[in-house]
Amino acid sequence: MGDAKDYRALGRELVERFLVRDGKDFDLDKVPTAEKGGLDKSTVRRIFRDCRMRLAALQERLAANGEHGILIVLQGMDTAGKDSLIRHVMSGMNPQGTHVTSFKQPSVDEQKHDFLWRVHAAMPARGQVGVFNRSHYEDVLVARVHAERLDRHAFAGDPETPAFWDGRLEDIRHFERYLTRQNFCILKVFLHISPDEQRSRILQRIDRPEKRWKFDQSDLTERTFWPAYHRAYQEAVAGTATPYAPWLVVPSDHKWFSRFVVMEALIAMLETINPEPPPAAPEILTKLSDLRRRLRNDTIGDEPSNHDAKGKS
Repeated sequence: MGDAKDYRALGRELVERFLVRDGKDFDLDKVPTAEKGGLDKSTVRRIFRDCRMRLAALQERLAANGEHGILIVLQGMDTAGKDSLIRHVMSGMNPQGTHVTSFKQPSVDEQKHDFLWRVHAAMPARGQVGVFNRSHYEDVLVARVHAERLDRHAFAGDPETPAFWDGRLEDIRHFERYLTRQNFCILKVFLHISPDEQRSRILQRIDRPEKRWKFDQSDLTERTFWPAYHRAYQEAVAGTATPYAPWLVVPSDHKWFSRFVVMEALIAMLETINPEPPPAAPEILTKLSDLRRRLRNDTIGDEPSNHDAKGKS
């Protein structure tokens, strides 16, 4: 696997392996968390530069074309690696065309609106790449695990019944279908880690002084709800994985592996769109020879400035 083309083929193969386009038969228990795909960390580091260059070129074409927008949804348990994935995967992209939105607990004002309101308002424009660090799925994950915290007067239905959550999942499917009809392409990523790996990462936050700022006691509290979150993710992926808005359920015990697979998935999405820059204006095309001549005969910069000339101020 020494050739760049071989790595590209492997990347596509891994993306297809972990992409869920139909949730009917999805089983989260069958998805590994410690997969390496025959790769190692040093190899992925070496080929990441090529991946970033490909991604940057495709993003430039997306911005120039301006017909499609990209939405990347990142979900995962605490310590799954969402923040570091954004830093590594998006680092080669133009920040002017990349927008990251982190969704925290809804504010008082946000709670007065429907649960999709704040998410819709944060959508990127066409020609841009938007990244949601947590998203509308929090309302069928955290809200489902902690249903007792919901304001029962803010919606119809009973959160204690499966029908309520089925309704929310249906709303999300309709919302995402609407977005795709407006030329937005959606990739939803679930960074799938094991309880043992999460324990290790939380311990790192405690043991390493430079990481202690990340630690919050709520990490330990939420960890006790692991089985409930596992069921909630199972239901969320199974209920919303569609051909137009698939889930990439990527093994994430090894952060370098999940970053590689997510980057390849984003590249594949952009290559499928294949955005092309718009043609130059006709009046420019008819004047190309004249424009070249004017630039070649341009003398600006040929003579020294006053500051460079001796004896002159």
